[in-house]
Amino acid sequence: MEIRWDSLTERAWTAALPPNAGALQQSWRYGAAVQAMGGTVRRAELWHGGCFLGLAQVVVRRVGPLRLGWLSRGPVWHVAQGDTCAALHALRRALPGGGPRLLLCVAEGRVPGSLPLVTPVCMAEVPLAPEPAIMRRRLHQKWRNRLVKAEAAGLKVSVTAPSAADLDWLLSLDRAQAKTRGYRGLPSAFLAAWTACKGPPPRLFAARLKGDTVAAMLFLDHAPGATYHIGWNGPEGRAVSAHHLLLWQAMRHFARHGRARLDLGPLDTVNAAGLARFKLGAGATARWLGPTALVPPWRRETSCKAAQTAAMLAEPYSITDDS
Repeated sequence: MEIRWDSLTERAWTAALPPNAGALQQSWRYGAAVQAMGGTVRRAELWHGGCFLGLAQVVVRRVGPLRLGWLSRGPVWHVAQGDTCAALHALRRALPGGGPRLLLCVAEGRVPGSLPLVTPVCMAEVPLAPEPAIMRRRLHQKWRNRLVKAEAAGLKVSVTAPSAADLDWLLSLDRAQAKTRGYRGLPSAFLAAWTACKGPPPRLFAARLKGDTVAAMLFLDHAPGATYHIGWNGPEGRAVSAHHLLLWQAMRHFARHGRARLDLGPLDTVNAAGLARFKLGAGATARWLGPTALVPPWRRETSCKAAQTAAMLAEPYSITDDS
């Protein structure tokens, strides 16, 4: 398998992502935000026999003499089936720079031969459809009843590109929630870096009741998907199921703008059972990721049969940038 580093423009990278590649961590803008925070990002194309197989965005850092790569939610395959194991070993060996190399990954599924370090996480993903009626039919009955209640409560919903003051307000509320509920998300510096990078602004969905803001949800837009980032729901908002209405409006908004999937984050049925029911009730499907794993540093001899088969089945693919 051949690895080609950093040869694509943003437009070409985004065009090469298949419609089901909705993971935030493999979007160009995620890498741009990490770079804006001082990180090093390398973007790889995977090829075999003259055929394009997929993409992988890797965050690289130095730890003493060691070069450590971090690959989350990748590789993203252009072909129907790809040899993830072979790709990870090829990426580790090809990491740019001198010295010993290690690669940590969270793949879309379990990778044979990797060394698990942290147990897998289950993600909640809502498939979006241009027709609201299709998405509404996917809602669970109790969730739909809560939505009807919210729609009748007199809530006024706004959808805006948030100002710096809006983001500071929501981040402060989220930090207070995180201390109470014991969760951790991306650092606030990431949101500032994301907002400063080129691309669609974050979308703030806010619900007001009698002039007062009672709930809010913030989403990041990254074609072909979108991701829930942070939110807040006050006592008045919870009483009228405001988050049900905000999430429904977000689903409709991103579907209208051609996004195929809305990522709602991890499903934790043990420590956050109510939140898990909320996500699943919205029509989310559960996607188990692989564990956080170490790609073994010793050389792995492989025939790459899966990659060869995929390459033979795939039509020749040419990435172009017509900017």
